[in-house]
Amino acid sequence: MIRVNIDRLLGERGMSVSDFADAIGITPANVAVLKNGRARAIRFTTLEAICRVLNCQPADVLEYLPEEDASASYPIDEADAAG
Repeated sequence: MIRVNIDRLLGERGMSVSDFADAIGITPANVAVLKNGRARAIRFTTLEAICRVLNCQPADVLEYLPEEDASASYPIDEADAAG
């Protein structure tokens, strides 16, 4: 499984999704698809823009997790679980 760390990187840099989307040239909805791990592919041009804007390396954005670690990759927030 590939985990996308955009949410963490945005938080560390104090950047909003809207500002980030504008800076890399995609819609906020597509940023959400990336952030939530629902993307099936990413263009190298988009990955390059992400790295440029966040001043990071591709490995900071994308992380490989073996399947046995995948269930632990997206912990459920107790507030979300409560409904």
